[in-house]
Amino acid sequence: MTRVEYDGEARSSYNEVRMTPAHNVLSSRVVVRPAVPVHTYEDYWGTLVSSFDVPEPHRSLTVEAVSTVETSAPRRPALPVTEPDPSMGELLSRTPMTAVDGELTELARAQLSGRDPHETAEAICEVVAARVEYMPGSTGVQTSAQEAWDLGQGVCQDMAHLTAGLLRAAGLPARYVSGYLHPRPSAEIGEAVEGQSHAWVEYWAGEWLPLDPTNRSWVGEAHVVVARGRDYSDVPPLKGIYQGPPESQQEITVTVTRLPM
Repeated sequence: MTRVEYDGEARSSYNEVRMTPAHNVLSSRVVVRPAVPVHTYEDYWGTLVSSFDVPEPHRSLTVEAVSTVETSAPRRPALPVTEPDPSMGELLSRTPMTAVDGELTELARAQLSGRDPHETAEAICEVVAARVEYMPGSTGVQTSAQEAWDLGQGVCQDMAHLTAGLLRAAGLPARYVSGYLHPRPSAEIGEAVEGQSHAWVEYWAGEWLPLDPTNRSWVGEAHVVVARGRDYSDVPPLKGIYQGPPESQQEITVTVTRLPM
């Protein structure tokens, strides 16, 4: 759930929400308060977007997304590998948030030596995890991959941006993925747990394959995919504009619960 409190009265707001899971969704709903009609569409990257306008004055905005999804255990992919489709050029290109300098480009290309694409992707994840210490609050949503590398600290968003940038520099198309993470996948059935918004990557090697550089792991049952794109700017959970006071505060909570099969 996301709640925005304005420092005063917002006269109107116009919003987009990316909070609905992308796969194996058994049920899903997005509830907005103040209550207004919600429209849905798929964006360029295939993410389900809920859009809505609040035309009346309001002091707060709450968006609650509730979904039931089926997840699966991680699997290590097998060869063969095919060449990327030419349409994937966007996912080989640098973006302001994933660009790396010449030194890091050479480091990424060095990971290709004697390795297949899967081994290369794993090696790049290890390089990122070894360099960037997970440190909540050390960076912001506008921090770039290069800045996180230079700082040596960051959060999952930074590690995903950096990994995507290095994968692209090594010639592997890569997507930035946002979603949710269950921090205790062994929790009791029916136990509500404070979850996390999370970010990881997918690389192309004949199929799209997910890796979580923050946790040095393949993506599995604890991960729920919501949105994909070139970088965070393509997948923000809540994006919009409003007329009103210049300041606002945002509170985000994620709750995950294992259900019986």
